[in-house]
Amino acid sequence: MSEKYIELTSEREHRLSEGIDFYKLTMGQIAVEQFQGTEVTFTFQNRNIKRLLSDYVTVDAIQKRLDIIRQQGFTAEEIAYFAGIQAQDGSARFDEPYLNYLASLRLPETLIAINEQTDELDITSTGDWAAVSLWETVIMSELNDEYYRQRLEDECTDINDILAEGDRRLDEKIAILKTRPDIKIVDFGTRRRFSAAWQEHVVGRLINEVPENMLGTSNPWFAYKFNVKAIGTYAHEMPMVYAALDDAKGINPLNSHVRMMNDWYKRYGNDLSIALTDTFTSDFFFDDFTPEMAESWRGLRQDSGDPIKFGEQVINFYSNLGIDPTTKTLIFSDGLDMDTIVKLSDHFTNRINIVYGWGTTLMNDMGLQANNIVMKATKVNGVETVKLSDDVGKNTGTIEQVNRYMRFRNKRLLDTAVAS
Repeated sequence: MSEKYIELTSEREHRLSEGIDFYKLTMGQIAVEQFQGTEVTFTFQNRNIKRLLSDYVTVDAIQKRLDIIRQQGFTAEEIAYFAGIQAQDGSARFDEPYLNYLASLRLPETLIAINEQTDELDITSTGDWAAVSLWETVIMSELNDEYYRQRLEDECTDINDILAEGDRRLDEKIAILKTRPDIKIVDFGTRRRFSAAWQEHVVGRLINEVPENMLGTSNPWFAYKFNVKAIGTYAHEMPMVYAALDDAKGINPLNSHVRMMNDWYKRYGNDLSIALTDTFTSDFFFDDFTPEMAESWRGLRQDSGDPIKFGEQVINFYSNLGIDPTTKTLIFSDGLDMDTIVKLSDHFTNRINIVYGWGTTLMNDMGLQANNIVMKATKVNGVETVKLSDDVGKNTGTIEQVNRYMRFRNKRLLDTAVAS
């Protein structure tokens, strides 16, 4: 075994905070404060049915990994770190009742089997929203870790060759970043990383070699370990859960979107006011995002659709409201690679403040095809959730539910057009 990579291939302690994204904690605090008793189901999906994870990952292997994490929960060291995270005004980011909730947390059970129709892993977990939500990124990252470990073993591939290729590709990225201090990046790679050890390696290199570019990471454990900012706001699940709760009451589910954002701003203020635009399509978002919200929120995050078209839409949106776009932040986080990042930076330079939430091609660029996997909130108190992405292939929900939500969405946009 190569001395250079010995630490990347050795056994390591499983940590819950090493497998989550920071926005799981920020969303979780609101879930504990306002929605305890809300039951949510998360369901795993492999979007690439031609490459089955079950070819290399057994039910027993992934169950063993998850059982270890479930048994351990958050450690005292992790809770102490969360308690020390501060908001911009110096106050604690997480209140004591939520920290106590995390300290005593036992994650819900996971149900794992092989789907008889697809031959793929079938993974679900149901429980209290704030608890079960934590499984999403943990399960995805553990699946990837086990998949690549077993695949390389089965194919008799030398792990040193894979790691060396990963470092070579990282060298190329770092060389470009050194010439572009204007490019600001955040590590968003936990859920589809090659492995936890590799993510730690990459974060360490970026912090040491291109500190001007590296704003932080969405991974709480690595933020703690490297003493950098833990970054994250909310995910699609937040408006999806709100909508499903209203749907269960017979209320137009899309009416909950603006209420969810108002709840978020009331809880976290300007600090975490980056709005995710594509839960029910970006056209709906801009119809729902009031001028007052546009003024007070720091910026937006794009996670599907054409990034240049979207960026131009954002600039026009702010400009038409008399808001200087250069005072706002736009975070791109959809399928980024180095070439796309450079292209976007060149296109939007000096027009709006750009940040890149860089995931898969930063943390899983090893010369092997990355897995296209997700784990989404699919039911809330038994009601099916919906996501209407700007990319139809990323929609979530049954055909019937998606079509219902589309009718609500289309009626809203039509009513607005008629009114104007």
